[in-house]
This record gives sequence, C-alpha cells and structure tokens, in this order.
Amino acid sequence: MALSISIEKLISGNVVENQRIEYKKGWDLEPILHSICAFANDFEGYSGGYIVIGVDAINGIPQFPILGIDNNDIDRIESEVLEYC
Repeated sequence: MALSISIEKLISGNVVENQRIEYKKGWDLEPILHSICAFANDFEGYSGGYIVIGVDAINGIPQFPILGIDNNDIDRIESEVLEYC
C-alpha cells in the first residue's frame, strides 16, 4: 500500500507527533496496539494516521540518527499486527 506522505517527510524532523503521527522507538506490541486503536477511533475525522516504528522521539520530535528496525523482523511484525487487528 502506497503512503500518501513519504517516509522521508515523516522522519525529517520537521513533523511533530500529533493526532495522525506516532513515533515508536521499537517494536513493543501493547503500546503500538493502543495507537492503532486510537487511530481506528477517529472521532475527529482524520482518517487514521501513521505509526513509524524505529524512530525515537523527544517531545514528539523525531531524533537522529534514526534507529530503524531489522529487515529480518518486518514480516514477523506485519504478521503480529494482522493477528491482533
């Protein structure tokens, strides 16, 4: 699925966490599921949002260098998200 915003823009440091963007330092299922639920309960009409895993944030601002996640973990993470959602 194509993103309506580029990953480069999401992590540029010019975008601050808000109602549509969440930065997560690493893969931790419970807080990420909470964010997914929050985006699904879209009372403000934002049509969801972005959860960027592998980016640490301080006061909602992405921190560099970007931590990222291991390419070998992507399929497992996708499977876990699908399993729980």
